[in-house]
Amino acid sequence: MNRHALLFRHLPNLSKRFVSAVLLIGMLSTTLLAGVAAAAPTAAGAVMIQGKAAILMDADSGQVLFQKDADTAYAPASMAKMMTEYLVEKAVQNGQIKWDAPVTVTENASKQIGSRVFLAAGDKHTVKELYVAMAVASANDATVQLAEFLAGSEEAFAKLMNQTAQKFGMKNTHFINATGLDRADMPTAYRPTTIDGETLMSARDSATLAYHILKEIPGFLDVSKIPSLKFRARDKQETPNWNWMLETNKNIPNFRKFAYPGVDGLKTGHTSHAGNCFTGTALRNGTRLIAVVMGVPGGMQDGKRFLETAKLFDYGFNHFEKKSIVDAKAPIKDHDTLKVTKGKQTQLHVVTASDVSILIPKGSNVEITETTVKSNKEPLFAPIQQGDKVGTATFKFKDPSTGDQKSISVALLANEDVSKASWWRLLFRAIGSFFSGLFQGIMHLF
Repeated sequence: MNRHALLFRHLPNLSKRFVSAVLLIGMLSTTLLAGVAAAAPTAAGAVMIQGKAAILMDADSGQVLFQKDADTAYAPASMAKMMTEYLVEKAVQNGQIKWDAPVTVTENASKQIGSRVFLAAGDKHTVKELYVAMAVASANDATVQLAEFLAGSEEAFAKLMNQTAQKFGMKNTHFINATGLDRADMPTAYRPTTIDGETLMSARDSATLAYHILKEIPGFLDVSKIPSLKFRARDKQETPNWNWMLETNKNIPNFRKFAYPGVDGLKTGHTSHAGNCFTGTALRNGTRLIAVVMGVPGGMQDGKRFLETAKLFDYGFNHFEKKSIVDAKAPIKDHDTLKVTKGKQTQLHVVTASDVSILIPKGSNVEITETTVKSNKEPLFAPIQQGDKVGTATFKFKDPSTGDQKSISVALLANEDVSKASWWRLLFRAIGSFFSGLFQGIMHLF
């Protein structure tokens, strides 16, 4: 006989009813608590993403809102082309190459497989034409041709890609070519001999690369959002952008269910080894997010990677809000001045150059736990003009979404003019400092 039966046997009827009620309430409470625990979102389980890895990042601050196996290096397929796009854009910015420069197609480019615009050896196209083909049609042949044009060979370009990845702090990334193709899919004669392994990149590194693209070459979005490409005037039809999430696809029947408000980039990727990958970005109500999914199962044509990415965007836009933790053009409490030497005054009033905002779960708050201020030079020398950048303030806080300790910095500006002091003022100031120091020394003797 179990303990519940024994209890009923030795209690009056009234007590039996009371015990039954208590047991029932206990069972219901346990069930309800279990349900709440199962439904409560956590930093790791707020979104259920089908795929090997995923991450959601604020494009403004780099703050991570969600991650799943974000630091494991996986095959990125054509998402590797984002680094090629970055380096080509920077070369144009630096005057190393020009958009209208003519480029003659080489054998390596003409022998590429997979997504391509069917370049033939000896063809001539401009840097811009090849760049658009790479960004919109994910053309492997155009990508390789740009790499060779910029660095002399694709292998030399891959080394430049790796150097840039190190500069960005992409710790789990390795490039062997400009396209993201597996080594076995490269033309045999052009496979790298001084770079081992395969191209690999983590979800965090992919988001980091996208972050730098958006910060340094925002004009890239004007290309990445082009809905389709007709590479040659004689081509019979246009090639649709592989990014089916583009907002402009909302009126195209085949892509309508994938189109997402505010999406204007960045790069898809697919190989049999990598599976389905995507690095996307969307802007809504002044907030831009970066989402990455890698190794999403299914076929390339089912669009599942875009549906998984939509889950990330929905989570970010629906559950987070921008909150300013420091106002723009405002003094910082207990840190509103910096020391100045050789000026009419010895203290300079400073204010923040911009506001400091982060994304936090709606309804939550964030508290600054530590503030440090550092001058650009120690000490600052007069003269100083109002608006000059004179220092940096760093704020530490606990991220309410993850519980991690975070820090964010903002420039400090002079909030007044400080002219250079006359030699007469400086002399008397020095004399005053001397006697003040002497007096303090005497006081310490006693």
